Amino acid sequence: MSHAQLLSPAQLAERLDQPELRILDCRFALEDPAYGARSYAEEHIPGARFADLERDLSGPVQKGVTGRHPLPEPALLVERLRAWGIDNASPVVLYDDGPGAFAARAWWLLAWLGKRDGVYLLDGGLNAWRAAGLPLSAEQPAPAAGTFQGQPDPDLLVEAQHLLARLGDVRLTLLDARALPRFRGEVEPLDPVAGHIPGARCAPFTDNLGADGRFLPAGQLRERFAAFLGERPVEQLVAYCGSGVTACHNLFALSLAGYPLAPLYAGSWSEWLTDRSRPVATGD
Repeated sequence: MSHAQLLSPAQLAERLDQPELRILDCRFALEDPAYGARSYAEEHIPGARFADLERDLSGPVQKGVTGRHPLPEPALLVERLRAWGIDNASPVVLYDDGPGAFAARAWWLLAWLGKRDGVYLLDGGLNAWRAAGLPLSAEQPAPAAGTFQGQPDPDLLVEAQHLLARLGDVRLTLLDARALPRFRGEVEPLDPVAGHIPGARCAPFTDNLGADGRFLPAGQLRERFAAFLGERPVEQLVAYCGSGVTACHNLFALSLAGYPLAPLYAGSWSEWLTDRSRPVATGD
């Protein structure tokens, strides 16, 4: 069974009165880190709580050691999930402004901690909710104490040194979720060196979506990723991006397409560059 599940705006609207439902607003902007909290305070889906990429869904950056969005400490993340009123059985809906990258990061973190059922992305995000004319609120929900318990799954992570040792393995499929110009090394707006990890394939996360901003049907997603895999085993697939965020969108889409949960190189390109002895490739 796929661990990736979508809800349409209409389906979420029907569930808003369910007392056990938990909604997380994951809006964020790399160029304006305060954007998400500011936008949430102005209006959000009724009942939603705010999950900030840098404060809640990432750990502290250690210059020269970590990437731009290292994983949070599991115990601290569990505390945050409880503070949002989440139990192990809670249905959880995640959304951002539409593309779903930040919501997918929250989805992956929940999967990493063992919660793989009852977690949904709002298809089309807040843009689709607004387009449907559904209600918004500035009211913050009352505090709720959750009882969530979880442990990180080491099988969902690949560390840099292990990935480096596997780069010559012909069975490896390494998917880079960044846009093609960044992959090729033509531009690099965020990190000190442009390019990609040698052997990687460019799989922009935005290609998981249709022109309407919603996820492509599962069959189309399966065709997309089958083309990247070729004859290589899906068990040898690893996802990465710039800082371990948009790669989660590819992992969600892979799961939506029926593939098993694949591991993430969470440090991604921004961590890879902290050791200048690691190889860098440019072009296609």
